[in-house]
Amino acid sequence: MFGYYFNLAMLSLKRNKVLTALMVLTIALGIGTSMTTLTVMHVLSGDPIPQKSAQLFRVRMNVFPDDAFKRGDRVPDNLTRRDAEALLHDARGDRQAAMSAGSMVVMSAQGDPLNVEARYTNADFFPMFDVPLRYGHAWSRGDDAGHAHVAVISGSLNEQLFGGADSVGKALLVGDQSLRIIGVLGDWDMNPRFYDLSNGQFGDSEDVFVPLSTALDMKLPTSGQTWCWGNNGNAHDANAPCIWLQYWAQLDTPAKAVAYRQYLQNYIALQQKAGRFTHSGQLELQDVMQWLDAKGVVPSDVRLQMWLALGFLGICLINTVGLLLAKFLRRGSELGVRRALGASRRSIFLQCLIEAGMVGMVGGVFGLVLAGLGVLLVRHQPTDYAAYIHMDLRMLLATFVLALSSSLLAGLLPAWRAMQLSPAIAIKSN
Repeated sequence: MFGYYFNLAMLSLKRNKVLTALMVLTIALGIGTSMTTLTVMHVLSGDPIPQKSAQLFRVRMNVFPDDAFKRGDRVPDNLTRRDAEALLHDARGDRQAAMSAGSMVVMSAQGDPLNVEARYTNADFFPMFDVPLRYGHAWSRGDDAGHAHVAVISGSLNEQLFGGADSVGKALLVGDQSLRIIGVLGDWDMNPRFYDLSNGQFGDSEDVFVPLSTALDMKLPTSGQTWCWGNNGNAHDANAPCIWLQYWAQLDTPAKAVAYRQYLQNYIALQQKAGRFTHSGQLELQDVMQWLDAKGVVPSDVRLQMWLALGFLGICLINTVGLLLAKFLRRGSELGVRRALGASRRSIFLQCLIEAGMVGMVGGVFGLVLAGLGVLLVRHQPTDYAAYIHMDLRMLLATFVLALSSSLLAGLLPAWRAMQLSPAIAIKSN
């Protein structure tokens, strides 16, 4: 029966090619614009580490002195070195890492200086964020405590310096100092870079990873957000009144997350009791997706564009409803003959709905082409996320699902009106 309706729909669509083309174009335009913006939203709002995003928490506290505290201000993103080291020492999470972005100049094999991005962190960083290694291994907690002069480098830097060969054990020259390479990263594409959004939300990983304790010893330059109050010395000193370190904790169960939050509240209370401040303090403990939402990784203009595109799709569907209604009612005599020969209203309804669905599928194919062109245009926009916008298999399937469901939705009213036609009146009006 479906094959019979399919053949009837094909004959009907071929009979009026201009009207058919107009309906296909209308659907294609609506699908193309909608899928372009939905693809951008899908990439920007995606979970960068779905296997454990609910177990990784950004720790934020406001333990400012009274003269720097303003009630109603948002909780700062970073911690002081004093607080970060205290939390690391207590180690109440399953894993924990304090970190900062930085930069350094390393020497190539030809003796040319290379300015590279760096990350200063703790040993737990690598297992926390599922960082793969092609060669060697990451450093240990003992290396953190021992201020070991070791480094893990990216695959791209390893290619530049050593031609992609195993460079474990070789020296990485940093000015007049050196670090021993103990590991080389494998393919690691963490976008958005949720672990530190202050240095660009999208992009390649850093080229050099160094223990935080070692970076402080070597006085390596940092980058990112640093804010101080009443500081006349080095912002990175142990007790400097400056916030500059990001802090993450891995808590493997909801119960551990509750207990860790209580631990942080107790820590703030102890700092208040010690006389650092008299206010109540502030605390935020957010998992990965809550953190991304709080930082507005999906720009407001992208959300607006998505709603505008969906609104445009709605307008296209309304136009399609009008075109289908005109098409089906013009075929009233044909449908009346079918009804007079014994076809049920349900049969007429299914026949018209299948015809609408075929228009949607063809429109979906052309809409996919338009969406591909739209994604290509987005990739050439001057934004940090542009290069990472792509249409994956899920979005390809969503294109056809949206096209089919939209066309079927648009065909409901015309098909219902067509099946209501009286056979006698439809034949007589011819």
